[in-house]
Amino acid sequence: MRALVSARIGADFNRLWTAAAVSNLGDGVTMAAGPLLVASVTDNPALVAGAVFAQQLPWLLFALVSGAYVDRLDRRRLVVAVNLLRAAALIALTIAIATGIVTVVVIYAVFFLLGAGETVADTAVGALLPAIVAPEKLTGANARLSATFTIGNQFAGKPLGAWLFAVSAAAPFGLDAVTFALSAMLVARIRPVPAPEVRPRTRLRSDIADGLRWLWRHRLLRTLAVSMGLANIAFCAAFAVFVLYARQRLGLPDVGYGVLLTTFAVGGLVGTTVAARLAAAFGATAVLRAGLVVEVATHLTLAVTTTPLVAAAVLVVFGIHTMVWGVVVATIRQRVVPAHLLGRVGSVYALLDLGGAALGSLLGGLLAGFWDVTTPFWIAAAAMAAITAFAWRPLRRAAA
Repeated sequence: MRALVSARIGADFNRLWTAAAVSNLGDGVTMAAGPLLVASVTDNPALVAGAVFAQQLPWLLFALVSGAYVDRLDRRRLVVAVNLLRAAALIALTIAIATGIVTVVVIYAVFFLLGAGETVADTAVGALLPAIVAPEKLTGANARLSATFTIGNQFAGKPLGAWLFAVSAAAPFGLDAVTFALSAMLVARIRPVPAPEVRPRTRLRSDIADGLRWLWRHRLLRTLAVSMGLANIAFCAAFAVFVLYARQRLGLPDVGYGVLLTTFAVGGLVGTTVAARLAAAFGATAVLRAGLVVEVATHLTLAVTTTPLVAAAVLVVFGIHTMVWGVVVATIRQRVVPAHLLGRVGSVYALLDLGGAALGSLLGGLLAGFWDVTTPFWIAAAAMAAITAFAWRPLRRAAA
């Protein structure tokens, strides 16, 4: 099996990498154009915000089910099928916009389908990667995939989506449909990989429970999943009011706020280039522990500073940390989880990750409303200090 994987690291990974780059560009285009489309149909703020929630909701509803099916079916074919279905949904939306019959309900339905497809495709790609990349190459492969997300989704896709929408409201969604179709074609060219294990068909509930139990019994992955879920509550609680923080605390205009947001992407891009080298030089344990310290320092610095440059600098460092942490954790998960459980364990991790983010976003607005815009950052710093203390010793196992 190892020889088979090593032989496939070149062309097959490059196809997967290119497919990810193409679809991430399309995702970034739709992320920018989506809110503009909803705002062109309605001026109700709740309905505009609801479009984002419609795409996030499937992660809370279907993450565990998607993980179970990723472990039951051919992962390569699953990615191809889901990407073609997402392309079809976007073609329908493009036609609705072009013919003037688009409504909020239509937009919500399409975005919900896109989010549902994302739960399957993202989980399947993460589970497929160890089958086409040698174990010693996984860190670099994960870093490259993260780089395509940062460049395509954060840098190139969003300004392109806004520009295309100004040219034609239907254009960005048509382009995204094309990117999904191209991505499906590229993944289809990956050579079939052997099934992880021939298993008797069991009830879906039992399959999901197997993934939950496996993660919970693995001390390191349990620590990483719980830590990141709690960390996302702290992070999203603080950054839910970041636009108000930028205006009231840092005194930035809207343009300055937009520039400040790009510091995340700058740091993320740097993080993808250094993740493999940092892990090799210092080891996974040191890198993960350093990341927790960076989280505490980030919230503390933002709580006390009133200087935009200081805030920008710490956000660059935070962006580096998030990408390095994500690459290292994904690599650990792909190395230690049995192949037939990769989809389910990955979906449990994603559920804790995104569930924490959703809860934190709700808490942030409440905290800032009762006190000051810096209050969520102070609370986040205290919470992250506690999380760091909780995770410090179990992270020793990452060295293995």
